[in-house]
Amino acid sequence: MTRTHLLALGAAALALAGCSKGAENATAPANGTSAAAATPPAGQDWTQVVSATPEGGMVMGNPNAPVKLVEYLSLTCPHCAEFAETGYAKLQDYVKKGTLSLEMRNYVRDPIDMTATLVTRCNGPQTYFAMTEQALAQQQQIMAKIQQVPQAELQRLQSAPPADQFKALATLLGIDQFAKQRGVPQSKLDQCFADKAALDQLVAGTSKANEIPGFPGTPTFLLNGTMLQNAGTWEGLEPQLKSAGA
Repeated sequence: MTRTHLLALGAAALALAGCSKGAENATAPANGTSAAAATPPAGQDWTQVVSATPEGGMVMGNPNAPVKLVEYLSLTCPHCAEFAETGYAKLQDYVKKGTLSLEMRNYVRDPIDMTATLVTRCNGPQTYFAMTEQALAQQQQIMAKIQQVPQAELQRLQSAPPADQFKALATLLGIDQFAKQRGVPQSKLDQCFADKAALDQLVAGTSKANEIPGFPGTPTFLLNGTMLQNAGTWEGLEPQLKSAGA
């Protein structure tokens, strides 16, 4: 994905390319034995233990969890929103046991996705997971608003610098209000939209995902490094987590 393509607006911003029902590649290896629960730090549960990863993701849970799940997700992918609605609370129950860690890696498909992703990451790892889940819950509302934006305005934004595009989209789609309601002031938003290093990291992470053999789109799950088959729903994912010992 090139920078030019990433920042193209208009109809391309609404395309669902790169969004699939679930990965359909190798099945995760199974050990058939559930790992023992682990004790979290005092005063916390494992869902409160979060950090950034070298790969550009955010990870939640026991750093020594024997089962490590990675999700590639897009904030404009409806299948990701469906999974979040049905699966995230149940995933967190596994994380709380200390047997599973969950890393989310953003797969950025369009300018709206980039705008929302920069917002969810703006206050760092501690608020990332909650803001990501809430952004996915509001996905339909956000995407509906783009239909109301005049085409001339979208065309005008195409020639604007990236930070100005993201700020304008945030205002047009109510993403800025979403952020402010969650403790991110406008001054901080402006800094995050202008953070070239963060933008480059997200673009690079998306390009790297595209290099994974057979990468089908989002959501895609890796379990202990192996891409899962038919894991785009909770009903498809949970048996594979149990099989791996989560």
